Amino acid sequence: MTDQRLVHPADLRIAMVLLTRLPLPARGDDPARGAQAAWAWPLAGLVLGGFGALVLWVGGWLGLPPGISAALALAIMILASGALHEDGLADTADGFWGGWTVERRLEIMRDSRIGTYGVLALGLGLLARWSLIGVAAVAGPVALITAAVISRAPMVALMAMLRPARKDGLSQSVGRPAARTAALAAAIAGVIAIALAGWAGAMALIMAYAVTAGLGLLARARIGGQTGDVLGASQQLAEIAALTVIVTALI
Repeated sequence: MTDQRLVHPADLRIAMVLLTRLPLPARGDDPARGAQAAWAWPLAGLVLGGFGALVLWVGGWLGLPPGISAALALAIMILASGALHEDGLADTADGFWGGWTVERRLEIMRDSRIGTYGVLALGLGLLARWSLIGVAAVAGPVALITAAVISRAPMVALMAMLRPARKDGLSQSVGRPAARTAALAAAIAGVIAIALAGWAGAMALIMAYAVTAGLGLLARARIGGQTGDVLGASQQLAEIAALTVIVTALI
């Protein structure tokens, strides 16, 4: 029988195993808790953002140019997450604009090959994040941690609000979190964001949810729901939105 508790001691490990490539043992965790453990996704972002912020701090201590520190921070975060969200952004762009029917769009999104739309989305996304992280290297690495936390909360709401667009895949296998799980993820992200960045953190959280809502409407129109790729794309867009708000407030 599946554990129905809102919070379980194994949830953070489940979230880390799903959203990162850190060498953490699964320890026979209940796979049915994948969606229930989604409240901890912002905490996984806290760890990943912490890696990036540490790189920025070391780069500043060594006197590296902000652009180099930003590139290294971006690289370590991508490696630690296994480029999971970047892959989702590229696949979503290819599928949404590369197919004329729902079936064809989902087929393109599943294809491991990357097309023109995917290259453009990935390149522009990396450029935006690198530029913003470069500003954070000067204005304060806390912006990177805050954005990493914030960007992983709207994914939970998107999963809760939209049904899976296909009958298999990552999103379907993880399941749909309950509204209370999505609310807890938002609350955790909000508390951390305000503690780290004050009112700018709160505004960044609102902007991240607004961007994710827009993507959700587009996903429903294009493919009739959400997929793991759409969730990854939402994280990338939410992180860019959150970083933009926070670094603008800091400079």
